[in-house]
Amino acid sequence: MSERVSTRSSTWRSRNVWSIALSASFADLGYQSVIGVFPLFVVVILHKPVWVFGLSSALSYGGGAFFAWLGGRLGNKVGHRRLAIIGNLMIPLLSFSALSTNIAVAIGLFAGGWWARNLRSPSRRVMLVDAVQDKDKIPAAFGFLHALDVGGGILAAVYILVGLSIHISIAKLFIFTVIPLLVSSLFLIRTHSSIGYKRSSSQTELNKTQTIFKAPTKGLLVAATLYGFTYYSIGFPILSVAQKSHSLRFGIVAFLIFQATSSLVGLILPRFVGASLIKKFKTLALFGYIGAGVGGVILAMAYFASLGVLAMIVGIGILGSSLGVVETLEPTLISMLKNSQTVGRGFGSLSAARSLGVFIANVVMGILYGLNPSLSYTYVAVVATIAGTILLKTVSEKAFSSSNLNS
Repeated sequence: MSERVSTRSSTWRSRNVWSIALSASFADLGYQSVIGVFPLFVVVILHKPVWVFGLSSALSYGGGAFFAWLGGRLGNKVGHRRLAIIGNLMIPLLSFSALSTNIAVAIGLFAGGWWARNLRSPSRRVMLVDAVQDKDKIPAAFGFLHALDVGGGILAAVYILVGLSIHISIAKLFIFTVIPLLVSSLFLIRTHSSIGYKRSSSQTELNKTQTIFKAPTKGLLVAATLYGFTYYSIGFPILSVAQKSHSLRFGIVAFLIFQATSSLVGLILPRFVGASLIKKFKTLALFGYIGAGVGGVILAMAYFASLGVLAMIVGIGILGSSLGVVETLEPTLISMLKNSQTVGRGFGSLSAARSLGVFIANVVMGILYGLNPSLSYTYVAVVATIAGTILLKTVSEKAFSSSNLNS
């Protein structure tokens, strides 16, 4: 009996799910390698002030908001699979960003690759939803996607660490990332046309009563935007650890810990949230958004009270854990609150909301970090906590108290 249940529970890991998740893993192995080193390239190699790196991140993420919004709408017209492949094939633009010492050219290439990544992200999420026949397994599928996604990021950190240790130039490290990015596209090409997923009776009921959930959907997007205001580039904590320890390699170790905790949480979280929509909202608010605030408090205290590098590592680990919660539950909730015709736009709106927030976050972080790093991380703690509080209030809305959501 147990074997039969185990087999049935694993049937959602279809060829499409595996291909999409492995594509995400190789994509992260490629572009996370660039993201992890780009702040060091700008600040340490090109000797630019931190605010320039903050501006580069703001342009990348802020511009990415438009491309995410566009991708969510284009997918239904040109086909989500086609758009995902086209966007993925353009991500290697960022691999060439370290070939120029001209900061404008470097930022332009980095931003172009990131915009392509945002263009394809909503469509890739739609592909994943369509690949899972049982709606109840969608949280597990997004957790699985995030785990393999970040697993590629872990390998990226190891790759960077080894490369820096044997003194490979940053330009060469970046160029080599073209290889995993192309492999990522090959896995997307390997997917076949989706067959759609079967909705359970509770999912059908959700779609019939779509108007009931306007408030929670808007609340989620508002909270996601506010969380975006705190979602600064991981490059800032990497710089903090590298500067505090006087070692580039320690900065990359911090990046590795961030990725590892995020991947682990994404993998195990779906086992604990169950089918309850309200429980998913509360978990996202408490352990996702407010959890990010706790990580920000610890990083701020590491500077304010001179707690040292170890405290920074703990704070970064908490940030990684909170990101695992967010990346698993945000898309899961959108897939449950939207029907099959509007889910692509929902994912586009979610990515755009995050990116708009991130645009502001990186500008503010760059300025505050230059004044005093503890100020930048305090800002993070305050805004992330506000985002979580707003989401908790949304859950208590009368329009969200339908009995079929409290199971």
